[in-house]
Amino acid sequence: VQLQASGGGLVQPGGSLRLSCAASGSLGSIVIMGWYRQAPGKQRELVALLGGGVATKYADSVKGRFTISQVSAKNTMYLQMNNLKAEDTAVYYCNAMGRGTSYWGQGTLVTVSS
Repeated sequence: VQLQASGGGLVQPGGSLRLSCAASGSLGSIVIMGWYRQAPGKQRELVALLGGGVATKYADSVKGRFTISQVSAKNTMYLQMNNLKAEDTAVYYCNAMGRGTSYWGQGTLVTVSS
């Protein structure tokens, strides 16, 4: 399984971005997909999870602002981020899990700054 994240960039506080994660390879074993992020000097943390194409979990810090979604057979996953805050600045990674294996994309940098 290969994951390619894109869509990061520089945005002002209160702005929006949409991240994309294109998945390829043997996707039949994948049961959960999600977004994680890692801010400078901090540990990687969960942002949002999808199970069976349905959003199952959001970090408390992003509830009501971020929306995770998936389009057609697990091939593409999105993270719509609205009302961005400075504390959302991080490298965002997409993840896929199945059969005891975890796959990671390369990460895309989101910087929220005026």
